[in-house]
Amino acid sequence: MNRIATFSFKNFSLLSIALLTFGSLCFSQPTVTVSPKSNPPTTNVHVSGSGFSAYAAIDIYFDTTDEALASANASGSFSKIAIQVPASAVPGKHWITAVQRSNDNSAQTPFRVNTNWAEDGFAPKRQRSNPYENVLNPSTVGAIDEQWSFTTGGDRVTSPAVANGVVYVGSNDNNVYALNAATGAKLWSFTTGNSVYSSPAVADGVVYVGSNDNNVYALNAATGAKLWSFTTGNFVYSSPAVADGVVYVGSVDNNVYALNAATGAKLWSFTTGSYVYSSPAVADGVVYVGSNDNNVYALNATTGAKLWSFTTVLPIASSPAVADGVVYVGSDGTVYALNATNSIELWSFSTPTPNASSPAVADGVVYFGSNYLYALNAATGAQLWVSTVGSSPAVANGVVYVGSGDDNVYALNATTGAELWSFATGNSVFSYPAVANGVVYVGSTDYNVYAFSSAGGEEVRDRQQVRLPERLALSTLHPDLSLKVSQPTTTPLRNPYDD
Repeated sequence: MNRIATFSFKNFSLLSIALLTFGSLCFSQPTVTVSPKSNPPTTNVHVSGSGFSAYAAIDIYFDTTDEALASANASGSFSKIAIQVPASAVPGKHWITAVQRSNDNSAQTPFRVNTNWAEDGFAPKRQRSNPYENVLNPSTVGAIDEQWSFTTGGDRVTSPAVANGVVYVGSNDNNVYALNAATGAKLWSFTTGNSVYSSPAVADGVVYVGSNDNNVYALNAATGAKLWSFTTGNFVYSSPAVADGVVYVGSVDNNVYALNAATGAKLWSFTTGSYVYSSPAVADGVVYVGSNDNNVYALNATTGAKLWSFTTVLPIASSPAVADGVVYVGSDGTVYALNATNSIELWSFSTPTPNASSPAVADGVVYFGSNYLYALNAATGAQLWVSTVGSSPAVANGVVYVGSGDDNVYALNATTGAELWSFATGNSVFSYPAVANGVVYVGSTDYNVYAFSSAGGEEVRDRQQVRLPERLALSTLHPDLSLKVSQPTTTPLRNPYDD
């Protein structure tokens, strides 16, 4: 009896293993992956999948919109099908889904819509404009209010950088701070040897910032640990620009530096005739920077060789902005538009007051502060409007955000200059605002950095997982298997919000 029982059990075990193995081969669970896992609206995402039937037609959805068609290979896989994140996709969690037409095989993965304002000026061209903002606009900005504030130990707070859910600011209390973008809670701080007037830049998990202790620092963005520092000959007021693995920054020792972003090793330096308070802009392999020697310089980004210089009447402390082959730069009451290739002056516009902000450029308009805020036609320099409030502009989705010496932060209609919203801080606001993911971040000389948003901020916009259909009608989906990306169909997946 025992022998028979043992024999039967052994045979049963072997049969079970065989069936399980056969089942895992025949009924493998489909999976889908995306790269990158987070991106702004209107940018591309590559979708790959496996575990589908051989040569199956597979529709790819962003939330409930059919975006693309893939054809699986002999092993039931497809790779790097490009879809575009919809312009209307608000910040937060969304879902990318792959659905096989011939049966119910399907898989989905989360995707986060996120826009980083990664450095002073948004990006290395320093246009101070966020082209991806889709939450705040002239109709909605009036409803924002203070989401949080964080008090530093100094009365001067730099322009914020916002990256991957964290806000980075410097202060003249000698510190660099990392704050939770949703709550304002301090994640870490790093103490330098002197005041920090340089605005941080964030790239590839590293924070780059200058200090008046004469150093440029690279800090781990997650922990604040120092990765390296580079010593210049004087204060570093200039805010770093990071492009293609290189950090570009100016110093009061009269130099512009190019540093290896990974190691801090000096790649080159260029000596001007005076202090470099200006923050470099980088576009198409050229570094543009102003100097207190009354010149704006164009330098080869790889070698530091001077390509051209343009002489203004007064010193240049503001930062250039580069857009559509034109360099816009302010010099004590005058803004210049220069051909980016040869420095030919296209136009200039002078104001009655000597102050000069760094320009912001968006949708064919240059916004420039000189006690008042001016909107100028980017092609001609003609004045479109002027506002008596604000001087330090940033632009996003039809709204200009400005700090002012009257202690307020303002939101103005970018087309008309009409005031849409304001908030009174405890002192003057010289910091340039950063606008990312439906939130406005700005520092004030009342020691605080502020975040303004509509109720709840980004966190309430996370989408629930999309419910998959039992069966999709083939006639309503993409008809052409040769297409890798095609126009969206109008037939959505079922959405839990509809129940």
